[in-house]
Amino acid sequence: MNNKNNKVSYKKYILVPAVAIVITALAMLGAFRRLDRWAQDKLLQKPQLVSDQIVVIGMDEKALTTLGAYNNWGRGVMTQVLEQLTSDPESMPAVVAIDTLYSGETNKEDDEKLAAAAAKLPHIVVGDVATFGNTKNLDEQGSLQIVKNSIVEFEEPYDGLKAVTTQGHINAMYDVDGIMRHAMLYIEPDDRKIYSMAFEVSKAYLESKGEEITEPVTDSNGFFYLPYSVLPGGFYDSVSIVDVMNGDVPKDYYAGKIVFIGPYAVGLQDAYYTSISRAEQMYGVEIQANVVEAMINGNYKTEANDVAQAIALFIVCMVAGYFIVYKTKLVGASIISACVTAATIATVYIAYNSDYVLHVVWIPIGILVLYLSSIIMRYVAAALERARVTHTFERYVAPEIVGELLKEGSDALELGGKMYDIAVLFVDVRGFTTMSEALDPPTVVEIINRYLTLTTECIMRYNGTLDKFVGDCTMAFWNAPLPQEDPVYLACKAAMDMVEGSKKLAVELEERFGRSVAFGIGVNYGPAVVGNIGAPQRMDYTAIGDTVNTSARLEANAPGGKIYISRSVADALGDRAKTTSLGGTIKLKGKAEGFEILTLDELE
Repeated sequence: MNNKNNKVSYKKYILVPAVAIVITALAMLGAFRRLDRWAQDKLLQKPQLVSDQIVVIGMDEKALTTLGAYNNWGRGVMTQVLEQLTSDPESMPAVVAIDTLYSGETNKEDDEKLAAAAAKLPHIVVGDVATFGNTKNLDEQGSLQIVKNSIVEFEEPYDGLKAVTTQGHINAMYDVDGIMRHAMLYIEPDDRKIYSMAFEVSKAYLESKGEEITEPVTDSNGFFYLPYSVLPGGFYDSVSIVDVMNGDVPKDYYAGKIVFIGPYAVGLQDAYYTSISRAEQMYGVEIQANVVEAMINGNYKTEANDVAQAIALFIVCMVAGYFIVYKTKLVGASIISACVTAATIATVYIAYNSDYVLHVVWIPIGILVLYLSSIIMRYVAAALERARVTHTFERYVAPEIVGELLKEGSDALELGGKMYDIAVLFVDVRGFTTMSEALDPPTVVEIINRYLTLTTECIMRYNGTLDKFVGDCTMAFWNAPLPQEDPVYLACKAAMDMVEGSKKLAVELEERFGRSVAFGIGVNYGPAVVGNIGAPQRMDYTAIGDTVNTSARLEANAPGGKIYISRSVADALGDRAKTTSLGGTIKLKGKAEGFEILTLDELE
């Protein structure tokens, strides 16, 4: 039995480790990636107060309306803008970044003018663009290999402009969920390392302040996590490139600042969904500005190692799961689950402010699965317990009592007992031994089954608890395991029905077998221990004590067709019963002289 219990216990405690292992494995395999990224964006990416050192001059709808389609602008438009920015030597910007590509030579005069205008600025950064795709290479063994996301084409500014500017790539890539969440620090075309426009702008600006730039930590592909500071429109004060060309913008508007010039109209197709604005697109020039804002402030976030977080996930699931699943009730499990989830979210937020990005949903998902598992386990356990209680008691008591016992659950089935005041009934068949000697066994079994069926029906009719059959004897009691109103009356009603029922059955048996028997019944009322009595291997739900013994001895002395009751039963029945006192004429074993016995003659 101990081995069996240990086996059951062992199986029970497999649940939490199994869930912890599965959740950790799923997390490492990326099953929660999209949900986790969404949660990170919602929790961590919030607008921040920023300085006014970055401004955006937009190639906006106003410019497109005034100047026509962008493809028809030529290089003269940008030349005029740069000439305006350098028209006042005392109010020139610290750095100008043009977030577009000027590759290939067009009109020589226009190319030279643009280069000349750019050369007057303290620092100007223009864009390089790489085109990515899959390439096919042969390895040393001559086998064909496909290299994904390699650079298949690289475009730079024309030579004249390249000579007087700094170049930075303006490539941007979505994460797998279609959200711009990472910035690309560098690309490597032709074994060169080309830094991003944002990096070159930040480096030039900090150098103008006498400071050095710190590079962010990147992954193997050169990407790093971008903490956005500003929502779409945050760097744009509705200053159009046309306004600058016409001299309508005060010179001190961009004095000493970082000036970005780039597409700011839907038709120019340079807008992206970002982690700070998943529902509204942000123009590429403002994404560049957000990257610069992070770089000049050294606001870099390191995405924590997945292996370390997976270990933490497993440990938290194991520890919290032990209490959620095994050591608390549902309310306690709910509180623990809520607290662990809240603590995780708080930890992620604090870690972000300390420059580390943690997975938001890994632990909450693990806790949720454990919590749901605990609910399912409790439900299954309750269903099994319900079935066990039903199976145990449906043999003894009426269905409505079984329903009430189900509310008690396993407590009703634990080894041990409680003290109750109960009415106990014993009924035995008089003359059964003599009859069994004269009839064949099948007939004897048939007769005894008829009598036991009768006694059982009478007990159940009055919601009694059928304790046991001992040969031709039946024992039942009332007021346990659940309290009942007027248990003595119910027991005596069952006894009276047994007497009446036995009369009809006696007539039938006399006609069929020429034999007839009668019931002797004893009823007593008093305290007794009721519960599961026995050993773990074999127990009976029964009542024990002097009250039970007395009832049995009343029945043993009762003639056929008679019901013997004690004074406690007669007192409980009061005027509802007609009784005849036998005084102390019958001596019960174990009872002192003067123990009164009565016959129950009638009952209302």
